[in-house]
Amino acid sequence: MAKTLMTPKAAARIQSATAKANGGSVPKGSFAARAQSAAAKNFPTSNSQACRITSNTSFNMPQKSGRF
Repeated sequence: MAKTLMTPKAAARIQSATAKANGGSVPKGSFAARAQSAAAKNFPTSNSQACRITSNTSFNMPQKSGRF
């Protein structure tokens, strides 16, 4: 049988179903939690990793004037 990797999309579906069944929470160590962990390891450049902001990131923020 071919090995199929856990994808972030599949893990999200599992986590959503688990949360709905448990009043909004996902128990630590549950299948949903393990699926989410596996997806993160299989696809390390998914949204959770790609959207991180580092301390080296600079933004063009408007400067405060003397008046509030």
